[in-house]
Amino acid sequence: MHDAAQAFAAKRFGDNTAHAAGRTTFNPLAHIDPIGTIVIPVVMYLMSGFVFGYAKPLPINYGQMRHPKRDMAWVALSGPGANFLMALMWLVIAIFLQYFGVQEDFPHLVAKAGIQTNLWLMAFNLLPIPSMDGGRVLFSLLPHKAAFQYARLEPYGFIILLALIFLHLIGPWLYWIGIVANLLLHLIVYPLTILLT
Repeated sequence: MHDAAQAFAAKRFGDNTAHAAGRTTFNPLAHIDPIGTIVIPVVMYLMSGFVFGYAKPLPINYGQMRHPKRDMAWVALSGPGANFLMALMWLVIAIFLQYFGVQEDFPHLVAKAGIQTNLWLMAFNLLPIPSMDGGRVLFSLLPHKAAFQYARLEPYGFIILLALIFLHLIGPWLYWIGIVANLLLHLIVYPLTILLT
């Protein structure tokens, strides 16, 4: 849904590249990258127990958008936004599981994992590193000269990301973004919880 949302947003802002490549779909098979989705996660799990992977790169041509620098931010934000909506969906499911008195642990654990995983993915993708969604948002917000200087770091974005992961430097970012997102989720569902009590 993350990549599909970005493909939909790109199409909305004038770039049809991802749509033409069949990426405006919720079918996961259209987004699988053999190396990034299968090989790297399996190898990393076997070597370290830590799993990291990625979907097939989304083909987006920002030059086809009506306002490329501005629209880039909205396309980038649509992916983490999809993760936030999925977390919200799982939270609503968790609330109804509790309301209907479901006793089995498994559905509750699935809902909890759905919330936590999507909030983690949202926060992770919002890291302000070139090539990440957060990096594209930062590029859009910076003045032109600073933005293009910042964009020169993009070839090193993956190396910067791996270094931050292995040095355990992204934990505070993930924690605080997760706290804020979790608070927003509970504010959104508060009327529902009041209605059901």
